[in-house]
Amino acid sequence: MTLPHARFSLNQATIKHASLGEAIGLCVEQGVASIGLWREPVAEAGLGRSVRLLRDSGLRFSSMCRGGFLTDPKDRSAALDENRRAIEETAALAAAGARGSAAVLVMVAGGIPEGSTIAEARARLEEGVAELAPEAEAAGVTLALEPLHPMYASDRAVLSTLGQALDIAERVGSPAVGAVVDAFHVWWDPDVAAQVRRAGAAGRIASYQACDWRTPLPADVLLSRHLPGGGVIDFAALTALVNESGYTGDVEVEVFNAELWAQPYGEALRETWQTFNAHVGVHLS
Repeated sequence: MTLPHARFSLNQATIKHASLGEAIGLCVEQGVASIGLWREPVAEAGLGRSVRLLRDSGLRFSSMCRGGFLTDPKDRSAALDENRRAIEETAALAAAGARGSAAVLVMVAGGIPEGSTIAEARARLEEGVAELAPEAEAAGVTLALEPLHPMYASDRAVLSTLGQALDIAERVGSPAVGAVVDAFHVWWDPDVAAQVRRAGAAGRIASYQACDWRTPLPADVLLSRHLPGGGVIDFAALTALVNESGYTGDVEVEVFNAELWAQPYGEALRETWQTFNAHVGVHLS
């Protein structure tokens, strides 16, 4: 009987419309060992109930998505407070997860506010991360900076490369700041191999996410991700790089795709871990 790879983690966004309880229940039913959660379903269930559901399930917790959005000066105070709440939630869920859970808060930078430049937006991001880092460190949480593909630079993430994320992490200088290696966002970067090795050497790979890139992109480019093996990404090479760089944690599949979301949740989950096994799991150490 084929089972999900032991390091496979379902990012809940892959079955977006399932409730937290449904997502956790399906993971248990299908033998999935780990889950990455989003703050909105956790809020809908309530943090206390979410903690109980996770603890009772025996699943590991691989990440919380998401914090960040620290680039707009008008919203600075509110954004910092929201990130503080996200840090607290991440710590609580990591404590509730099974042994091997990771207290990782994925940080999406934010876009370019009206009247700003990309350089100004990146500087505000760095200032916010520097302010939050001591609080994250005290809570045992890693702020995982996630570079997004450059097509999202104006409205969602002024961090476009792993190198930019690592530059911020190094300047902030806190062990609580890491980076996400998301295949969908970094596969195109000619410097990705060097930057993954750099991240590994510094102990800053906080998460590895696997989903595929295929063109043509849909009209809504947020929904352009595919399951591993459905596009052009060389998962053998990228996974080998991450392995060689010392990352041994869970590997999430996070797919925003309307066709996958339209499937019954159980079918979508089964297809997700089967494609992961075939195209990513075979390359994991």
